[in-house]
Amino acid sequence: MKLTDLNRDGGIGANSLFVQLGDLNILVDCGLNPKKVGRAAAPDLKPLRGLTLDLIIVTHCHLDHIGSLPVVMREHPNTPVIMTTSSRMLIERMLHNSANVMLRQKEEENIPDYPLFTHDEVDRCGKRFTGLPFGHAKHFRGARDDIEVTLHPAGHVAGAAAIEIRHKHRAIFFTGDVLFENQRTLPGAKFPAGHFDTLVTETTRGTTERPLGKERVNEVARLVASINDTIQRGGSFLVPVFALGRMQEILAIVHDARKFGRLVECPIYASGLGMDLADYFDEITRKTRHIQFNRTIVKDLKIKPTPRKLNAGEDPQQNALYIVSSGMMVEKTPSYTLASGLVAHARNTIGFVGYCDPDTPGGSLLASKPGDTFLFEAAHVKAKIKAHIERFELSGHADREELLEFAVQTGARSIVLTHGDPAARAWFAEQLATQAPKSRVFDPVPLKTYQV
Repeated sequence: MKLTDLNRDGGIGANSLFVQLGDLNILVDCGLNPKKVGRAAAPDLKPLRGLTLDLIIVTHCHLDHIGSLPVVMREHPNTPVIMTTSSRMLIERMLHNSANVMLRQKEEENIPDYPLFTHDEVDRCGKRFTGLPFGHAKHFRGARDDIEVTLHPAGHVAGAAAIEIRHKHRAIFFTGDVLFENQRTLPGAKFPAGHFDTLVTETTRGTTERPLGKERVNEVARLVASINDTIQRGGSFLVPVFALGRMQEILAIVHDARKFGRLVECPIYASGLGMDLADYFDEITRKTRHIQFNRTIVKDLKIKPTPRKLNAGEDPQQNALYIVSSGMMVEKTPSYTLASGLVAHARNTIGFVGYCDPDTPGGSLLASKPGDTFLFEAAHVKAKIKAHIERFELSGHADREELLEFAVQTGARSIVLTHGDPAARAWFAEQLATQAPKSRVFDPVPLKTYQV
């Protein structure tokens, strides 16, 4: 098998792997880097030019995995695209939202490349999307070779899949983004045990050691207690969330806490794509039974829409819980603007519940200390940090020890490290050298082709 990482910056961003098996050319994901703009945000698709692309496989619907999909589909108009049944129900909504964001960015920031694709293109793409149930083996044939593809539940987010490919006598396994623990809305990953010849694994949390006592159940309780403390001292609590998956998970946690009398009464604000996706989650629950989310959660919590006009640097003083995107507090998002007003007041709390890239405003805020001056550059706000800044270990990604254990038990001849910062990959490479000394470990350089 030949493998090329098309994510031009490496790390976590425009995730896209080009895989060649015999005479079959396969693309796994085609994402968009949230820290870049224009064509620089997309994978480098030049290695695919002049080739027949036989198959595109989507692991899940976060934009760092699908945000450039219509671009590669435009360049390869006959290539089928497969994903799970749940992802098929979500993907067009996510791509339409991305087109909206790019149109707004083009207008506000004068980005000539945007939009990378239009709403009409997303509608046309929909005809080529095929949803497959988990565990259903599907055959694909090239001129000479054929493969069997099976999608396995990867936890992480609704519809997320690991990919098992069988080619001749070889078995190849891509973890995709994975979480082994159960969430309130979604059961954990269920991967096949036993041998694979090649393993391609995510490494997101390679630098994160989960301290004793920070188990998920304890972190949920700590989150609820922190919300209560903040509201009772007259402050507001901001939870920056990813619209797909994390918002619905936090809503379910808050709903459970209120139902059992563990959450104080306070206004709850949420809006945007994440609230729209609550309807999709309700439909996926009814049609696939793979997740557990009921639209009545929103009604029971009496969710109010986040005010359309949020003033940068101004504390709304609503003594409320805000559950808004983006999860990394990217510039010009509701969580970024709200944080610029909340951070200067000791009564408030900003609580992060997922992965934060160190180079994003959310990552920078987490790395800051109380009393530091923090610059919200895009909002033209400079504020001294007085609010409580908390991290809750509720990531949608597996702990590094769990992924390492899975990798070792596969006995894979080759292990490819993906979807992680350099230090995270380095931790996995070091551990695998000791625990799987017979495995050849690859940390692919972007756009270099490897025989694995």
